[in-house]
Amino acid sequence: MASRGGALALVALCWLELVLHGAAAPLVPAVYVFGDSMVDVGNNNYIQKCKVDCRADYPHFGVDYPGQAPTGRFSNGYNLADQLAQLLGFAESPPPFLSLPNGSLIPQMSSGINFASGGSGIRDITGNGPVCEQVLSMSEQVGNFTNLVRQWTSENKTAADLVSNSLFFVSAGSNDLFEYVDHIQVPNNQNDTEFLRVLVASYSNHLKDLYGAGAKRFSVLSPSLVGCCPSQRLIAQKSKDVDQYGCLGAGNNLSRQLYPMLASMLHDLSLQMPGMNYSLVDSIRMAEFIFNNTHTPAYNFTVLDRACCGSGKFGAEDGCDFSADLCENRDNYLFWDDYHPSNAATKVAANVIFGDPGIFVHPINVQQLVQPRSQQSI
Repeated sequence: MASRGGALALVALCWLELVLHGAAAPLVPAVYVFGDSMVDVGNNNYIQKCKVDCRADYPHFGVDYPGQAPTGRFSNGYNLADQLAQLLGFAESPPPFLSLPNGSLIPQMSSGINFASGGSGIRDITGNGPVCEQVLSMSEQVGNFTNLVRQWTSENKTAADLVSNSLFFVSAGSNDLFEYVDHIQVPNNQNDTEFLRVLVASYSNHLKDLYGAGAKRFSVLSPSLVGCCPSQRLIAQKSKDVDQYGCLGAGNNLSRQLYPMLASMLHDLSLQMPGMNYSLVDSIRMAEFIFNNTHTPAYNFTVLDRACCGSGKFGAEDGCDFSADLCENRDNYLFWDDYHPSNAATKVAANVIFGDPGIFVHPINVQQLVQPRSQQSI
């Protein structure tokens, strides 16, 4: 028998699947996207030194995207940035920053730009080392945005108001946890608590910089159970560090410690920064719900531990490329490749982020976040 909380969550997911559709007209002037491969739509395609493992511009990526072409999205189809943008009334995510000619950057700011870079993290060094060699760090992403805002507001008197009414969608932290667990670019004298404390302090600084450039509405995606990716399940089997879900215990322990720290940090910032509102996704609780409820009217995930695109154990021993094994029933797979969720999984997440009634998203959902300020209540 489901617990009362589980039953409420099930009702919420069913309701979301039935009622959520893309808005007829955009609910915000623009969407600005920051973070990692959960939301990157092709910036890494343009970074010459970025390793192939941190790009997604080759088959089988994009097999279910319109035109069946790889675009740089780490997905079989749309990714989370696309699907949230669609619920907000846009066709898909705004274009990647590095794809835009200099002359079109300022005009594009009026409807949004995606600054995210796969492999990046909250720390500047994450991804910029042995894993990817070169990515756009969060500092660079935020800096690119603030530079554009500075130029735009000097030319356009309405730009500041547009920015303040737009949505800032941020997905960061998972790659920092991956590298920490794998002992990549981590100081020897840092324990878990100190590592996470420094991580949250850096995250806070990035959000303060965005606020300083005019951002007021933040949708923040917390790292999920990072130990449950197929790649981490493979490590768990080899290291014998297996938790109740068959995942890497060390990674999931970090995720669980980080979430309340992020929640506290955002609450504190909202008290310090007038006009700031936020919506924080509890990705851990959402993942646990799916693991415990694999079939609902909203989804049917029959394969939770194996990548749809990949070979070997968990589909994670060989990466996703044109020669990899490719599943046919992709909507039944929770994971697309050894690190990333499938198009079906991120669609569920986007619906929750947008319209959840307070079970997985706090203190308000994105639909409430983007309402005129006079109608908001937290």
